[in-house]
Amino acid sequence: MSATAMGGQQLHEYHAIAAQEAAQAFNCNPETGLTLGEVNKRQEKFGKNELKGKPGKPAWLRFLLQFNQALLYILLVAGLIKALLSQWTNAGVIWGVTVINAIIGFVQESKAEGAIAALAEAVTTEATVIRDGQKSRIPSQELVPGDIVLLTSGDKVPADLRLFNSRNLQVDESALTGESVPVEKYTTTLSSDTPLAERVNMAYAGSFVTFGQGSGVVVSTANATEMGRISQSLERQTNLSTPLTRKFDKFSHQLLYIILGLAAMTFALGLGQGQNWTAMFEAAVALAVSAIPEGLPAVVTVTMAIGVDRMARRHAIIRKLPAVETLGGATVICSDKTGTLTENQMTVQGIFAGGQNFSVSGTGYNPDGEILFNQESVDLASDNFPTLKACLMAGLLCTDSYLEQRNGNWIVVGDPTEGALITVANKAGWNQSEMAKLIPRIDGIPFESQFQYMATLHDSHESLEQTGNGGKIIYVKGSVESILSRCQQMLNANAEPEPINRELIEQEVEALATQGMRVLAFAKKVVPDNQNSVDHEDIATGLIFLGLQGMIDPPRPEVIAAVRACKTAGIQVKMITGDHVTTAKAIAQRIGLEKDGKVRAFEGKQLSEMDDNELTLAAEHGVVFARVAPDQKFRLVESLQSQGEIVAMTGDGVNDAPALKQADIGIAMGGAGTDVAREASDMLLTDDNFASIEAAVEEGRTVYQNLRKAIAFILPVNGGESMTILISALLARDLPILSLQVLWLNMVNSVTMTVPLAFEPKSDRVMKRKPRNPREPLLSGTLFQRIAAVSIFNWILIFGMFEWVRQDTGNIDLARTMAIQALVAGRVVYLLSISQLANVVFRKLRGQAARINDGKAMALGLLCTVFLQIIFSQWGVMNTLFRTAPLNLQQWLICLLLALPMIPLALFVSRIDPAE
Repeated sequence: MSATAMGGQQLHEYHAIAAQEAAQAFNCNPETGLTLGEVNKRQEKFGKNELKGKPGKPAWLRFLLQFNQALLYILLVAGLIKALLSQWTNAGVIWGVTVINAIIGFVQESKAEGAIAALAEAVTTEATVIRDGQKSRIPSQELVPGDIVLLTSGDKVPADLRLFNSRNLQVDESALTGESVPVEKYTTTLSSDTPLAERVNMAYAGSFVTFGQGSGVVVSTANATEMGRISQSLERQTNLSTPLTRKFDKFSHQLLYIILGLAAMTFALGLGQGQNWTAMFEAAVALAVSAIPEGLPAVVTVTMAIGVDRMARRHAIIRKLPAVETLGGATVICSDKTGTLTENQMTVQGIFAGGQNFSVSGTGYNPDGEILFNQESVDLASDNFPTLKACLMAGLLCTDSYLEQRNGNWIVVGDPTEGALITVANKAGWNQSEMAKLIPRIDGIPFESQFQYMATLHDSHESLEQTGNGGKIIYVKGSVESILSRCQQMLNANAEPEPINRELIEQEVEALATQGMRVLAFAKKVVPDNQNSVDHEDIATGLIFLGLQGMIDPPRPEVIAAVRACKTAGIQVKMITGDHVTTAKAIAQRIGLEKDGKVRAFEGKQLSEMDDNELTLAAEHGVVFARVAPDQKFRLVESLQSQGEIVAMTGDGVNDAPALKQADIGIAMGGAGTDVAREASDMLLTDDNFASIEAAVEEGRTVYQNLRKAIAFILPVNGGESMTILISALLARDLPILSLQVLWLNMVNSVTMTVPLAFEPKSDRVMKRKPRNPREPLLSGTLFQRIAAVSIFNWILIFGMFEWVRQDTGNIDLARTMAIQALVAGRVVYLLSISQLANVVFRKLRGQAARINDGKAMALGLLCTVFLQIIFSQWGVMNTLFRTAPLNLQQWLICLLLALPMIPLALFVSRIDPAE
């Protein structure tokens, strides 16, 4: 044992051995601690108690890696070709686009390297230790395995401890385990397969002591702690590419190969026909430039940036641009329970007193709400319901916590359970401080784990509930088992004592528990007026049962509608929590997480016994996963991804960080979340609300739809240009469009006309469709048909206009100008056809309901396009720079007239591949 423990801190089952054995394993005395000499030796061996992460990439390297994209390779090569041709202005413009894209990506992702640093910050604190028999306060970095650490209320646990002493010790482990309430700690030995959340004899680094005192031996420090193991898994886990980046990468490589192939074919065939190699090289370069969608990366970046802004307005902050679209493609959302699906505020919702059942409205610690009996509000100012009053009074006075209002919000200072009891008394019209003066506390017994109750002695002379003998009153609250064992009587509806009906009470307890409520029992005892203290013997017997109060962390009201919307959109919602399975199932039923009419739930202990195939089945069919450990969250996400699911994962604790990083999109809580979770995530929720995820999914789907429109709009121009240059080169004819003019169309005109698509508002039907197939390529079959059809039309328009005007006038500059202006006119018609405006018109013509949300961006984009095209042909400077010619009114009308056939074509392709 000792060799294993001291050899490298590899033993992680200290909860399964006695506390004394753990101390012996580290050769330490729990009374005197380690000697200073032994501490120095161990510090040399184990190092500082701080998390060590691998060095991050330097900023310059992370910036250069932003260029590691095939689409940017194409732009860089295009710029290089322009530079080799001494066209430095054009080269500078193209290279400028790549640099802007890289800067945006670098800024958006620069915080991702901070996860390990945030973990280290999470465990930096001070610790009280015993060394050489002396108590001292030291920085937590100086702790070594075998140190004896003392804990008290308010302390942050500095390392993993095996507890050997606990007095009313309660520890908040929510950041590590997901447990929604502080955990009561004991020193008893547990079985080796006890889940992390149930290891009550351990205190883990990074958790907080909320109540009581304790002490333990340090069994793990630094990276060997549970938090350290999480940090190591974060280091091992690489950032997965998102579905969008994977699709763009594949699309870009395919496009690169096609462009290089066509350019090489053009050059080779031209030489085979005996044409001049210089002319064919220039034609091949022109073909390559025409086929490269130079404006596409900029449009993609702008579209996602607009999505980022829209999501921020709906309480979702995006840290990495591709995550905008990824969320829109999510097929599964794995959500934490506490604070995301629920209010994260315990609330009394059911009361049993005097043989009567009451319900309570309102949520959280806000005093707004009512106590209801038979769906009618209870007036506690009257003499009715005396037993209910006694039960509420016991909950209000037998407490060590209080409520206060901060920034307009009510919060509990102390135990959340006691906060719920105070709140329900407030709803009855009672004020805690006023009642404390009216019925002052004389003495009390604090809550102790081994007794499972708390008791307070009060002077009842001025009490609302007179004892009848002028005596004093003891109020007791605690677990049902501990209270009932001390009661022989209960109050009926008229507050008259009668023999206790244990069977009835147990039925009521079961009814409340099946709703996921935590149930507390309340009792009282009248004692002589001369009694000024209370001890355990005073309440061992003779208590009078007052009632039960059932409380739960209720679901947020808006979450129910959000879950319903996700289901309509074909998105599965699964709850992964560290909380109890009964509570989790009850919340799942309330918010409608049923799948096939059932709430299938699995516990972490079950998951640990499953092989990969069994876990995959459980992940697919289950909707609730309770008491899960961090590595099990990670495995669940992996299992879902192995089935082709696009997984969004929410989390707020340290324990969530690996799963957040593994998920296709990690969603951290901006308010209640830890720094570790935030740094490991792709997106933050500023209001910690699941409903904001549904809103972000809606925006993400809109972003993808607008990106798809942008691709459908940009690529046909490149297709038409490429076909024009290819055929002209092979036929040894003058090029209908020059490479500089191609650059104008691809960079200036395309961006000006495509950016309005990024501002397209969401469709009314966006959340009524099933998620798109994650395996569907970016350039799907129907989208390819659309692009091919419009590309052919563009080729005919450019080539036909150029040849007609050149033969008619002999002016090659005029022919090229009219070909370009006809192409742009056709693009305007096509742009309108794929915008929401056209869809609204088409649906109106079919007699369907439709409305346009916002067309300002589209109108502005079209005005800019018209203005730029006018100066492109009518301004002398542009004529010289781009070798264009001014047009007269008749020539403008010809260009517009020849663009009109795009209207029936747009109607045809909209049936092949609808824009929405």
